Amino acid sequence: MQFGFFDDESKEYVITNPATPKSWSNYLGSTEYGAIITNNAGGYSFYYSAAQGRFMRLRFNSIPMDQPGRYLYLHDRDKNDYWSASWQPVGKPLEKFKTVCRHGTAYTKIDSEYEHIKTETTYFVPLDQHFECWLMRVTNQDKVKRRLRAFTFVEYANNWHLWQDFVNLQYTQGILCMDVVDNIIDHGINVMLPDGSGDFQNHDGNRHTFIGAIGAAITGYDTDRDVFLGPYRTYANPIAVEKGECSNSIAVGDNGCGTLQMDIDLAPGESREIVVLMGIGKAAIEGKKVIQEYRNNPTKVHDEFEKVKQFWHSRIEGMTVETADAEFNSMTNMWSPFNCLMTYAWSRAASLVYSGERDGLGYRDTVQDILGVLHTIPDEAGGRLELMITGQVSTGGAMPVVKPFAHHPGKETPPKEEDYRSDDCMWLFNTIPAYVKETGDLAFYDKVLPYADKGEATVLGHLRRAIEFNLERSGAHGFPCGLYADWNDCLELGHNGETVFVAFQLRYALKTYVEICEMKNLAAEVTWAQGHLNKLDANIQKHAWDGEWFIRAYRYDGMKFGSKENEEGSLWLNPQSWSVYSEYASREQAEMVTKAVRERLATEYGVVIVDPPYEKVDHRIVKAPLFNKGMKENGAIFCHTQGWAVIAETLLGNGNNAYKYYRSFMPAACNTKAEIRQIEPYVNCQFTHSKYSPRFGASRLPWLSGTASWSYYTATQYILGIQPQYNGLKIDPCIPEDWTEFKVQRRFRGKHFNIIVQNHDSVQKGVVKMIMNDEELQDNFIPVEKMKATNEVLVVMG
Repeated sequence: MQFGFFDDESKEYVITNPATPKSWSNYLGSTEYGAIITNNAGGYSFYYSAAQGRFMRLRFNSIPMDQPGRYLYLHDRDKNDYWSASWQPVGKPLEKFKTVCRHGTAYTKIDSEYEHIKTETTYFVPLDQHFECWLMRVTNQDKVKRRLRAFTFVEYANNWHLWQDFVNLQYTQGILCMDVVDNIIDHGINVMLPDGSGDFQNHDGNRHTFIGAIGAAITGYDTDRDVFLGPYRTYANPIAVEKGECSNSIAVGDNGCGTLQMDIDLAPGESREIVVLMGIGKAAIEGKKVIQEYRNNPTKVHDEFEKVKQFWHSRIEGMTVETADAEFNSMTNMWSPFNCLMTYAWSRAASLVYSGERDGLGYRDTVQDILGVLHTIPDEAGGRLELMITGQVSTGGAMPVVKPFAHHPGKETPPKEEDYRSDDCMWLFNTIPAYVKETGDLAFYDKVLPYADKGEATVLGHLRRAIEFNLERSGAHGFPCGLYADWNDCLELGHNGETVFVAFQLRYALKTYVEICEMKNLAAEVTWAQGHLNKLDANIQKHAWDGEWFIRAYRYDGMKFGSKENEEGSLWLNPQSWSVYSEYASREQAEMVTKAVRERLATEYGVVIVDPPYEKVDHRIVKAPLFNKGMKENGAIFCHTQGWAVIAETLLGNGNNAYKYYRSFMPAACNTKAEIRQIEPYVNCQFTHSKYSPRFGASRLPWLSGTASWSYYTATQYILGIQPQYNGLKIDPCIPEDWTEFKVQRRFRGKHFNIIVQNHDSVQKGVVKMIMNDEELQDNFIPVEKMKATNEVLVVMG
């Protein structure tokens, strides 16, 4: 079943049926003023932090999952009928209520028609501002005059701190103080205390938001939620909207809302624009200023909207592709890079599922997230990368979370030894070289940055310390210790247990360190790293190879995970894909492990993380049985890992299988069977129910996942094969044999490349000729010195 389509020209996903299986969402704003909005105008807004700066309330895990939201109700004063400008929350019958939602780049448009009244509502946050706009155009398509009354509605949080607002009610229901100043609603909390709007570590403080409107006469208001809704009513039938009149209520304590009542009289064919402005600050100060600014300039709201579109479009235009797969094009040209930008912005802190339990930037998550935005926003990505490097402590491990609004390098308290995770700083070896290769900033390796707790080092020194961290914490078989956790938090290895997955990460790190030091002519460092690499390789062959695949880990007492000896969990995906990715596996081993993956782990909706799932094993040995079979870490299709399986296949030249894997988890591939996937078909997710689950194919936790960066990185660098190098650009596609041609436009270090790849011999990998600007190159590498401002590149596969 299909609920919408990709409008590639407009860079929008168009939802034509509002009754989507789940609420389908989008992001507005910036990392200062952020907002989530759904196809039915649900969601919430927040200031800097979704956990500690959320001023709009959302009730998580409800049906529907996006209420309340930012609503506009309409009441017909003659017919005594009412509806909402979005299908929900009123929910008029769809045979009478027609609506289309367009999710775009940091904006959402909802157009609706009901009883000859058309509304076109655009939601966005102006650039560099701490307020949002709801621009609603109302048109009378009737043959008679219509007398309408519009009502805004937001439900306010009593405290910006999520836990305080939802749990500590005995406190927070006594701190709200609503007011109305010159028809602008003021939402205040702790109003007798000093201003605390920027101190997110202290939830008690004087904080204010405002909501106002221009374009129609304001004839009433309500600021008391219970008065507006009425007893035993819901957002679907507020008593004030049903009656067609507010009560001018002022909430002091209990619960507040932001409702402005506006009268709109329209002749046949007449239209009127209403602009609702909601943001941070006092109604009497910031609110008045914003309202006056937009009232004095009638075109300003349209100008600001166009700026938002242009800004975000420019951020995702680093690469555009044209392949034989239209759905792949839709993802790669718009939704994958936009998904990466949102994940980069909000880590795992703000969605309809993440409800504030992960505030700040998770270390290992964020370092990987940067991979997906390196070519779109290289300067910003570099700044974020420096921030995360300063989240590394002097031991070589890392702070679990870095809070940009409260991070003080050189002064942070390091984690306790039992709280370290073995994989955290290994991800630096993927992202730092990728950043340097994208930008050409070789001096970055020599930049001196502080550790989180004490001391400082060059970036190269930080990398060495990350290697030393795992070398110093190696177990009986010479592999990195499991510590608190490796990438999989469900494996109970014990501090001195050993992780083969991180062993392959360590191998990748050592190999990468050698490459960097060879480039910098640091012979002693090369010798040091190569020696450890040789020892690790010998240990892997001796203790990790199980005959047909690599084991996953050793527990502290020597018990194996991911071995033929195990009745459950005998085959894990990650060590197989990373044995190839790290370039450890011999060709014979690589063929064997990928064969095992194809035969036991691959399914039509993705590759499962482990087979068979756990049922009998004590959850104190592995936490996977906490989850049902086929869910999360217990045998689900954990989508974060999918890119690594694809990369392994491309490195072996298996384009057909690599692309089969990629399409199996690609969101757009489920656009015509959205009732199975359920969540948004335009963004990635954390996991999909696997063949072991009765919900096979259903996906969960959209938007904020490591899947976003790895899927995009995999598609662009390993399938399309556009690979930045320190001294140029390498083009090495690995594609399905039935792709006869594809095109790529790529921005690289300020230069533009128009690339045509021809595959008339129907191969899966291999470049036999490359011509740039009418000059045939020696191989499939473009040196920096040969690049012009604009470059025409022909690549011939064979």
